[in-house]
Amino acid sequence: MKQTILMADMQSFYASVEKASHPEWANKPVIVSGDPEKRSGIILAACPLAKKYGIETTEPLWQARRKCPEAVIVRPRMQLYIDVSCLITSILERYSDKVEVFSIDEQFIDVTGSTGLFGDPALIARQMQQEILEQTGIFARVGIAPNKVLAKMACDAFAKKNKSGIARLSDDNFREKMWPLPVSKLFGVGSRMKQHLNRIGIRTIGQLAEFPVDRLRKRWGINGEVLWRFANGIDLSPVSPDTHEQHQKAIGHRMTLPRDYETAEEIRVILLELSEEVARRARRQGYIGQTASLTIGGTEYHGRSGFHRQIRMLSATSSGLDLYRAILPLFEKHWDGLPIRSAGISLSQLSDAATIQLNLFEPTLQKERLNEAMDAVRDKYGPTAMFRASSLAAAGQVHERAAKIGGHYK
Repeated sequence: MKQTILMADMQSFYASVEKASHPEWANKPVIVSGDPEKRSGIILAACPLAKKYGIETTEPLWQARRKCPEAVIVRPRMQLYIDVSCLITSILERYSDKVEVFSIDEQFIDVTGSTGLFGDPALIARQMQQEILEQTGIFARVGIAPNKVLAKMACDAFAKKNKSGIARLSDDNFREKMWPLPVSKLFGVGSRMKQHLNRIGIRTIGQLAEFPVDRLRKRWGINGEVLWRFANGIDLSPVSPDTHEQHQKAIGHRMTLPRDYETAEEIRVILLELSEEVARRARRQGYIGQTASLTIGGTEYHGRSGFHRQIRMLSATSSGLDLYRAILPLFEKHWDGLPIRSAGISLSQLSDAATIQLNLFEPTLQKERLNEAMDAVRDKYGPTAMFRASSLAAAGQVHERAAKIGGHYK
């Protein structure tokens, strides 16, 4: 039986959820934006009506206001968006047990074994659209294809431009439809890769497909070959419902600071908070890690300042203080003294926390019991029920982060 994959993408997801929650905004341009007083003041989503004014995602809010002063501006409600996304997943799972959440507003569905029960793929796509619209008020665009990358291309390049919101790519028609498109439209080609490809004369997806794969592999390694495969409609990856439950390679957290941090003292405050956050997430997932990584992002007006360094610790840990003590020398050695605008910490080389190595020179079990006790207090009373005193300083972000999910307000 020939494989059939669907990609369902929710139109202007955050803005659509807000409009569905406020029927009085049905005929008004709606924008979802971060806090204009901070660096998060950028457009996260704009409804189709707002986009007619030229408003684009990731542009500054002040710029969008100039284009459309009458727009309704809403602060993001991430918990609501997550809840609606889970509801959509449950709708899709009525048609197949193979549903892979690709992002909060995009999901792959393998309907290969469902056509006998629900009809041909186009009919399944229309039924899914209708159910999602009736239950959430959100319009879904659906791409249909024999594999995931073509389904994604069908959705992004064609379904989003159709009135029906449904498009299909097959082994027979993808060359005719896809190859004339600019190479930047190919899944996996970002702005920098587009410039690289343009420099060697590749401007369309078809030109990339016919380019000698050996030269691409020699220049960009496996990534060059993967892009060549995508351009030729080749993708063997399965739809994996448990994609988020697979073994993680690293646990990390990065944040853009609300202002430039200029002194080592205030940067240390945020590094300790990030260390505690990463360690807590590792404990929650039952991991310990042996490699600590630190990423510092500099400010734009200082050019490409910032760095990324990592260190292998003597023993694996899920203690925030251990992680902080590991990355602090990296910071002190490599920081150039210029202001920073972002910081990130990650823990990798993960292993099961049950295999923790006892240390004769440290009270490992006492430290573990202390972490368990602190986690229990935070789980019961919230993440701000217990934190380090240094977070009370002006540089501290504990309370601000506690009000957010994924960097945006809940």
